[in-house]
Amino acid sequence: MEYLAERKAGKLMGIMSGLLVLLGIFWLSVEFPEAFQHQMDSQGSHSSWPDPHLASHCASTSPIRHSEYLARQTSLARTLHSLGAKAYIAEPGANTQFFANFSKAQWTLSERPLLLVISPITKDGQTQVLPEVTILTPKFEATRARTLPIPSPGRPIKYIEWSEEADPYVALLSALTLLDRPSPGEHVKVFVDNSIRKFIVDGLQRASGTDHTLSTNSPSCCINATYFEHLTLQVLSAPFEITQLRERKSEDELRILKCANEATLLAIRDVHKKLYPGIRESQARTMMALALGAAGLKDGGCLTLFGENAALPHGSGTDRTLAPTDFALFDCTASLHEYYSDVTRTVSLTSKLSPEQRTVWSLVQAAQAAALQMARNGTRTRDVDSVARAVIGAGGYEKYFTHRLGHGIGLEVHEQPYLRGGSDDIINIGHTFSDEPGIYIEGKVGVRLEDCFFINEDGVGIYLTEGVGGASVLPWLP
Repeated sequence: MEYLAERKAGKLMGIMSGLLVLLGIFWLSVEFPEAFQHQMDSQGSHSSWPDPHLASHCASTSPIRHSEYLARQTSLARTLHSLGAKAYIAEPGANTQFFANFSKAQWTLSERPLLLVISPITKDGQTQVLPEVTILTPKFEATRARTLPIPSPGRPIKYIEWSEEADPYVALLSALTLLDRPSPGEHVKVFVDNSIRKFIVDGLQRASGTDHTLSTNSPSCCINATYFEHLTLQVLSAPFEITQLRERKSEDELRILKCANEATLLAIRDVHKKLYPGIRESQARTMMALALGAAGLKDGGCLTLFGENAALPHGSGTDRTLAPTDFALFDCTASLHEYYSDVTRTVSLTSKLSPEQRTVWSLVQAAQAAALQMARNGTRTRDVDSVARAVIGAGGYEKYFTHRLGHGIGLEVHEQPYLRGGSDDIINIGHTFSDEPGIYIEGKVGVRLEDCFFINEDGVGIYLTEGVGGASVLPWLP
């Protein structure tokens, strides 16, 4: 049944993607008629754009399985138990997506908290630790909360409903078994998602009576006098033992990440073939969004910079036209089953480039390759950044490499750990990173090349784009 549901969902996503692409092509023809006509003229009467093969590339790639979510919840529960913590609390975002299959895409953040709580429970004389899943929801939204596609570990999910006149945090702490019969002076420790909003942490502390700036006689303050006398609630950011559960990717996660990054690169190549002198950045950016959508990816978009505009790593907000010998930089991201791609190419229309363009591009290419070779299981992240910087420095351009080498990638485009100077984080099997050195000479030229990679079972870095050729070969062969 799970497999059939996934197939149906995949077909529906394909239909919706196709409709969005058709609407986008219509918009392009209305807003940029000269660009659209150039596309039609360059393709000929018997070809189509975007490339129809894009749609099939990830069509058979299924989302994360129900069983993997349950395994994640169990790993979290066992980690909490080993750390002496009673619960992990998160609001909709990447971490709820990781542990419970929902995020801000299904539940937008507001001043009314909806919280995921996972607690460890023990069975068989403390030998077996299992997860208990609880959702704190506004009472008037309870029906909708129950429709969230949260995998359950064989026991019912608990729903704690809070009414508008009540304190949601008092409702949560009162209902959770983690506060049952505290011993005198007991310290109860809970961990929260590191990106959780501060007012939620404040609310939990206030509800437990540990925020002593408030009167404990206030009806909105604390659970009750008994709890306040006996309980000290510690609300702490999730430690490394918990955050690393998401950092190291499973085979299923890598399967999705590979397809997302491959499809993104194929879309860049497809648009590169259609570039022409005089096209504007905004036109090429629209074409990229259409190509990413045609590939079945969601939330697709590209930073698109021509000529000297690419010398500002994140652009300047202008809409430059492409000259025959300009570089064009495309920094693109999109998602597949909630996992993100991140691919950058600096391309040209021709091989007739200036000596400086060739030098700069080749140095960035060499730095990217050197970093991948350095990225091994057990290596410090700072050392990978350092080797890329050394390659560019040997060419005399070190001061023009102005940002870190890379970042983790997965359910967020930028996530821990990072490839940067000053970091002593250790690279492990299953880690995923972007590898994106750059040279930026303001007013003249900017080049960045980016492919994401993972550390395989042999401890070696492999590009997520390897299945479609991997790193860029030449500016005119992305």
